[in-house]
This record gives sequence, C-alpha cells and structure tokens, in this order.
Amino acid sequence: MSPPRGARRLASRPFCNHDPLSARLPNVFWMVGLLALDGRQYVYRVYAPREALPADLFWAAFHCHEEDGAPRASDSFDAAEIWWIGDGAGPTTAELTVHRS
Repeated sequence: MSPPRGARRLASRPFCNHDPLSARLPNVFWMVGLLALDGRQYVYRVYAPREALPADLFWAAFHCHEEDGAPRASDSFDAAEIWWIGDGAGPTTAELTVHRS
C-alpha cells in the first residue's frame, strides 16, 4: 500500500525533530502529512522508534512545519495522516496508518 496522494512537500530539514533518540536511529522514520490552509498536504519525515506515540509524531511534524514558515497547518490530530516507513526496506515499508476526521 502506498502513501496517500495529494500535493506534498518533504521537510527541507530531515532532522527537524530535536529528540536525541533521532540521532541514534537515523534510518528509522515515519511520514506525517499535515493539511494546510493553502489546500496542500505537507509531508514531514519524523525520526522516531516504531513504538512512538502518534500524538508525539504529529506534534514533531507540526512544530517543524511552523518553524519552516509554511502556510498555517491544521492543528487537528484527526486531520493528519501518519505512516511508518521504517528503514526504507522490507515489509514495514508498506504499512500505513491513516487518521482522518
């Protein structure tokens, strides 16, 4: 299963989340899609372990989006799309968790 479609933009700063754990696990990541007021979906790579809480992933992406100066994004957790990428190889690449309102 592939990530949802739509206008996307990958964060220009891949290590935007400043969690020290992300420095130790650089190849383990999630993708978080945020809807913005301009009608686009901005997608951010969040480095976090498989056990990360969805809310923590959402807020890491949201704060990165705000720091980047992009158009205002929805702060509704239910409007975000979150999917696990893992290390980019193997069956975890196809896993998808979607949160919709």
